[in-house]
Amino acid sequence: MLDRPVRALLERPVNALAAALDRPGITPDGLTVAGLVLGLASAVAAALQLWALALVLWLVSRVIDGLDGALARRRRADGRVTGDSEAGGFLDITADFVVYGATVLGVALGATAAFDAPWQPFAAVLLAYYVNGAALLAFSSIAERTGRRIDDGRSLSFLGRIAEGTETIVVHSLWLIVPFWAWQLAVVWAVFVGISAVQRMVAGYRALR
Repeated sequence: MLDRPVRALLERPVNALAAALDRPGITPDGLTVAGLVLGLASAVAAALQLWALALVLWLVSRVIDGLDGALARRRRADGRVTGDSEAGGFLDITADFVVYGATVLGVALGATAAFDAPWQPFAAVLLAYYVNGAALLAFSSIAERTGRRIDDGRSLSFLGRIAEGTETIVVHSLWLIVPFWAWQLAVVWAVFVGISAVQRMVAGYRALR
């Protein structure tokens, strides 16, 4: 829901950061891997109940994740890289799914150990992520094959709904800021992601008919 306005708001500072990072030895894929490693480290820190460290690692990983595409577009624009980086897009979306799932698990382990939180709300979030991801990826694949691609500058055809990347970053951050409320937030988030998954399923089916 918030991805488009947030991307427009952050476009200039993100491009400026990408320009600062545009140095030999720094590649878009390298940034993607760095974001993946930091995201996994955040999940481990959350599982160990190191909430402040987990929050810092999470936010830095998401900043880096937003820079890989900007750096790739910058290099394509000035001719240093030609064509689309399908491999880079694949790596990016795969890394995002790994980090999102790992951080849910990390928070669940930390919250259940520290606050005796129930694990079921976090399992519901993972299920909602699974269904949402399946709908998103299936639509993108079929839309690409049938010439109905949604081109908004990203590697996949995204059907934007109420739960997108921006909302995910906010909710995962809140888990780490107020971990004693993590399972209650997970209940609400699971509902939102579930609704978003249903919306994507319906919208994707209608778009492909």
